[in-house]
Amino acid sequence: MTLKQTFSGGLFGHASALVLGAALAVSGTAVAESASRAFSIPAGSLSTALNRLAESGGLQLVYDTAITEGLQSKGLSGNYTPEAALQHLLGGSGLSYRIAENGNILIERPALNYKQDPTALPAVNVVGKASSSFDGEDPYNTDYMRPNAITATKTDTPLMQTPMSVKVVPQQVLKDQQVITVDQALSNVSGATSGAGGTGTFFLRGFGNYNIYRDGFLNQSQWSHTEDLANVERVEVLKGPGSILYGRSEPGGLVNFVTKQPLDTPYYSLRQQFGSFDHYRTNIDASGPLTANKDLAYRFNLGYQSNHSFQEFGGNERLFVAPSLRWNISDKTVSTFKLEYSDIKETGNGTVPLMGNRPAPIPRSRNLGDSWNLQEDEYVMLSFNTEHAFNDNWKLRHRFNFSNHQLTMSGQFPDGNWAPVAANGDITRSFWAQNLDGKDYQHNFFNALELTGKFNTGVLKHTLLVGGDYYRADARATMHGFSGFSTDTTNIYNPVHLANAWTVPPEQVNTQNYTLPWFGLYAQDQVELPHNVHLMGGLRYDSAEISTSGGTPDSIVYSPTTSEDRVSPRGGVVWQPIPEVSVYGSYTENFGAANTLNQGIPLPPQTAQQWETGIKTELFDGRFMATLAYFDLKKQNLPMQTSPLTTKAIGSAESRGIEFDFSGEILPGWNVIGAYAYTPFAKTTKDAATAYDADFNAVGINAGNTGLRLNNAPKHNGSLWTTYELQTGALQGLKFGAGMKALSQREIGYNESAQAPGYATVNLMASQAWQVSKSKITAQLNVDNLLDKTYTASIYSYGPTYYGAPRTFMGAIKIEY
Repeated sequence: MTLKQTFSGGLFGHASALVLGAALAVSGTAVAESASRAFSIPAGSLSTALNRLAESGGLQLVYDTAITEGLQSKGLSGNYTPEAALQHLLGGSGLSYRIAENGNILIERPALNYKQDPTALPAVNVVGKASSSFDGEDPYNTDYMRPNAITATKTDTPLMQTPMSVKVVPQQVLKDQQVITVDQALSNVSGATSGAGGTGTFFLRGFGNYNIYRDGFLNQSQWSHTEDLANVERVEVLKGPGSILYGRSEPGGLVNFVTKQPLDTPYYSLRQQFGSFDHYRTNIDASGPLTANKDLAYRFNLGYQSNHSFQEFGGNERLFVAPSLRWNISDKTVSTFKLEYSDIKETGNGTVPLMGNRPAPIPRSRNLGDSWNLQEDEYVMLSFNTEHAFNDNWKLRHRFNFSNHQLTMSGQFPDGNWAPVAANGDITRSFWAQNLDGKDYQHNFFNALELTGKFNTGVLKHTLLVGGDYYRADARATMHGFSGFSTDTTNIYNPVHLANAWTVPPEQVNTQNYTLPWFGLYAQDQVELPHNVHLMGGLRYDSAEISTSGGTPDSIVYSPTTSEDRVSPRGGVVWQPIPEVSVYGSYTENFGAANTLNQGIPLPPQTAQQWETGIKTELFDGRFMATLAYFDLKKQNLPMQTSPLTTKAIGSAESRGIEFDFSGEILPGWNVIGAYAYTPFAKTTKDAATAYDADFNAVGINAGNTGLRLNNAPKHNGSLWTTYELQTGALQGLKFGAGMKALSQREIGYNESAQAPGYATVNLMASQAWQVSKSKITAQLNVDNLLDKTYTASIYSYGPTYYGAPRTFMGAIKIEY
């Protein structure tokens, strides 16, 4: 039951008071002197936890339900006095309590919430439940740690019971760091490094990657990898192979963006960011029920950004719109429809060429490209998900997804390492263009049906997942690049820019087409044994095809359709001797992405295997988690040119090392997230590649890469970010944060002929939150690269490297209610 009152002070005219507990009041003396008793209250919303405490502890709690909106509880397990249990549940929430003369316990937020006179509350005896808790992810949740994740198992399994390394970057971390790009989010993940200039191409555990998923859907383009995070709730990263549940993928790991869901409680927010280089970004988030019974609920996310860059000619404009609708068809069936549209334009994006064995020493602001360089990534995505619960133990889920990606690109770029900068600073440049006729596309279709169930066989408790999925990609791209007529020469110290883009003759337009369907069946069983032992086992069968064609109008080459079948197993075990510690081990095989061509014929797919073992711990009453993992990852069937006209799938590579990830709350208000990877071995183990001269002519076989370090795989890679928010006093709501990211030297390419030096950067933040009537207002300022370090932020293959941004400031004002 909810009581509506008018509090003194006039700050608001609608409030609610809730009294939970026994019918008789419990005096303050009785509360203080109550004996210890056993409590078992699961983690969840704070209001629900307080309800459970009142029912089991015989307390009457009085509070305005608005102050618990968005707050979460870590739960409670063990023997406590009722008052100690209350203190435990309120820890870190910013709320306090006091015992009134009539025995009611008054819960308050003195500084950040409404100025109220608790004596204005009449003595009431009401048993009820808060009606304002959020259904789904709470937008006010400030946790840095998530105890569960869906990406590794698709069954929302506790991470302490998952025999793989999984890192979750929650919403509050994204807010505190003012994250906009994929590489910013992944800086919190051990073993992750940035690829092609922060566009969503990244490296995990030493291997290049573009496995971007949204809510478990593969959301990638063969040529375009840019993502917007405006509707992303959290980022989940599965380390190592993910083929067992997701099909063809890269073995270093995969990144899954879990998007925001419609809420049953109205929520609205507007955030305006403004920063260095004329950076302006507006985010809107609105959600709530559309019907009185909450059977229909919506969510709408919008992001618009425009900015210049520290690099001349550089700029960015992006628009992202994502409406979604949830329909509770019945008490057992729910469907969710989502639409996403994104259009991201980058102008003047320039790369840094090699000079000797290092990136050329040019100023960060210098652009060796031209002012008309343009890259536009546009996509639209539709998804429709339906879940039906037969009962409390068995569920059926159907998911459908369609997306279309289109990349438009033109630019003049410095050539790669086959044409490095001359001693006098001269360098050749080449022209590249894509979507020359405006008709390019990549259509992705994804359809999946999954059944999950819980059952027991004797003392064994099973969580079974059985499913099948079908994915198909059809793509067309018109391209031009690296032709003799489009090459010019400039000087890195005194560059000369072209006024206009090259005009590509129709006869030199190269059109590429491919069709890539695959079908998979998979089964997974998670078994809980006595003595806190958890087993996981699974198999996946994949059947994949690929057909390609391409060439200039007078020379089209059609490749035969090839088919590949593969069974990929996965198994793991977790032992949790005490609630705070888990020890695990796992073995996983991987069915790789489609390989390259040998004279028009696709090569066999790349494959991989991984062994992993580690230890996980959950401390501070479940508010903090850490994972220490050792992995050994091998990859085979890498394409190698064995002669100027022949490519074979004979190469192999291996990486192994130690990763440490941690996140959570150490003390009330003190949050931390960090990562460190030590990868001493990340090497090519078999190679027979063709060597080229400066004019890109084949001059022989170079098998010398065997034993050499992999591209963009630093031996040391770490990050640390921490914040502290004042919990009491006049400055309650004031937050400070600081962080650092550091990398050791990385190879540019695979032959150890050029390197990017290591670097370290320092970041700061400060914010202040105020409660004004029913609205929360937050002002925030972030400073990235505080010491103005000049460094190479990202590397892609042999040639392109990209400078990191200089010292930048980002301010934000956010209103939410």
